Amino acid sequence: MKDLLRPALLLVIVFTALCGLLYPAVLTVAARLAWPRQAEGSLMTAGGQAVGSALIGQGFTSPGYFWGRPSAIAYDATTSMGTNLGPTNPALVQAVTRRVEALRAADPGNPAPVPVDLVTASGSGLDPHISPAAARYQVRRVARARDLPAATVAALVDRHVEGRTLGLLGEPRINVVALNLALDRLAAPSRTVR
Repeated sequence: MKDLLRPALLLVIVFTALCGLLYPAVLTVAARLAWPRQAEGSLMTAGGQAVGSALIGQGFTSPGYFWGRPSAIAYDATTSMGTNLGPTNPALVQAVTRRVEALRAADPGNPAPVPVDLVTASGSGLDPHISPAAARYQVRRVARARDLPAATVAALVDRHVEGRTLGLLGEPRINVVALNLALDRLAAPSRTVR
């Protein structure tokens, strides 16, 4: 029995050290050398302070900020998930209706159709991006709340459009946190409540 246990225990110790300590340490060091920003969480800063990540959305609610996609989990990265409501579920229809009404109430003179990504949550609940159409839909409200010309805010939106990944994958998109940080650098908001 001792002849069987000794090699088994030795293998457990060796593979624990290799797979549990050495391998993660090597990958961490390599990632920090090759992609330092990404390895540290793709943090976004303002005034030298970390204010968010380029990978995780935030729940902006002030009229002076662009709003992102709704989140079923309040953008809590520890519990990534969607709503799991199907397209025929009455709860989804009610949630979308409430969100459309809230967007219309925030900008009552806006006759444009509400972009779908402003009223439906993403599968992860953490999506930091919206479509350019969703950002453009909000330009009038944000410009009015910040007392800025709509053309200035629209130009800022256009500068923040990210193209398709590798020119092929996905759709053009705008990172809401990055856009709102640029908006803060452009002009101080008249209301800073999120």
